[in-house]
Amino acid sequence: MTSFSELHRQDDLPFLLPNAWDFSSALALAGAGFPAVGTTSFGVAAASGRPDGGRASREATLGLVRGLSRLPVHISADVEDGYDDDPEQVAAYVEALGAAGVNIEDSTDERLADPRSHAAKVAAVKRRSPEVFVNARVDTYWLGEDADVRSTLRRAEHYVEAGADGIFVPGASEPDELRELASAIPVPLNVLVVPGLSRADLGRLGVRRVSTGSLPYRAAVDAAVRVAESVRDGLPVPAATTYRAMQARLTSPHPVSRDCGM
Repeated sequence: MTSFSELHRQDDLPFLLPNAWDFSSALALAGAGFPAVGTTSFGVAAASGRPDGGRASREATLGLVRGLSRLPVHISADVEDGYDDDPEQVAAYVEALGAAGVNIEDSTDERLADPRSHAAKVAAVKRRSPEVFVNARVDTYWLGEDADVRSTLRRAEHYVEAGADGIFVPGASEPDELRELASAIPVPLNVLVVPGLSRADLGRLGVRRVSTGSLPYRAAVDAAVRVAESVRDGLPVPAATTYRAMQARLTSPHPVSRDCGM
């Protein structure tokens, strides 16, 4: 079985991590053959009627990740900033998840945190759960604060020294900047999907992991609206997996029947 860490170093193409927001979306992604599935804090929060951030997804993420443990794929959890200021509380939460990996972002309430305090969270998680792949997220580009390579690398250096297994820089999209980040960061670089750049393009720039983030959730909401509009307007109804097939997935003692690459 390929470990979650090894997925970041398998071939020239970056490891693609699709993100789910509930059990059924994760089940469908696992059934499509993805060896690992991540959660999305935006999707998890929005599905319960809450905006992203503000530590709103703490309990929902805990319940979801525990429920996903029955799937034969690696699970990586998006835990915002760790849902606490105390590094030991963050480490205890991550241990309780039982996930193969976590994303922990270095911002709270849309403001960048002191990199030393974030590094302390990374170090605490690795002490308590050394087997968990900690993807330390640097929010410089995402928030538009200190959004340059030098500032981003300075933060990333703190997190790598603290034991981070990967660095996630959402919002970074310029090829030259991605190349510079990847060459200077000694652990796998993770980015979000970049319009106009394929996985192969990103791989050539040195990126080792691509996450879909909340894109699948947002696309699913759009698709649901289009179905309702098609019925209302007398247009052809889009094809979909049958009710019986979806029900069978949920009732099967082996929830994923297709090869998941593990």
